[in-house]
Amino acid sequence: MPPRNRLALLLALISLGLLWPGLVQPVLTIKATMEMFGAERVLSNETRSVVSAIQSLHSSGNNFVAGLILLFSVLVPLIKAALLVPIFAMRRSATSYRLYLFVRAISKWSMADVFAVGMLIALLAAKGTANLSAIAGPGFYFFASYCLVSNAAFQLLRIDPPHGAT
Repeated sequence: MPPRNRLALLLALISLGLLWPGLVQPVLTIKATMEMFGAERVLSNETRSVVSAIQSLHSSGNNFVAGLILLFSVLVPLIKAALLVPIFAMRRSATSYRLYLFVRAISKWSMADVFAVGMLIALLAAKGTANLSAIAGPGFYFFASYCLVSNAAFQLLRIDPPHGAT
């Protein structure tokens, strides 16, 4: 295996180590307060991880949104990781090359969730007043790191097409 692919494999394993805390650690805390009789009262203080957000959205009937987050935050990363095994096991085969192309294509989609959460934080910060705050938690940084390291891994990975293929 070329050194470039060894590095890609190492980065893919590191990214998987970042994925789990990115899914279960708090991603976002939104706190709403109100000043009443000279004292600040907390109206809402919610902290969510990606997994708890999916569960909460599902239980409240927002299945479409829960499904999108599940797809882009959980399933795409797990599919990418699972397909690494056959890509390396079936070297120089047409199937291995097709799987490699598929994984490269779906790699871009795991960043969609980071973008969405980032936009939510930016929106809340821009529209925020003294009584509304949004704070990114450690899960956000773990998940963003997972996305960046995973994408770097799959950018480094090179699988040559089988002989006779174009």
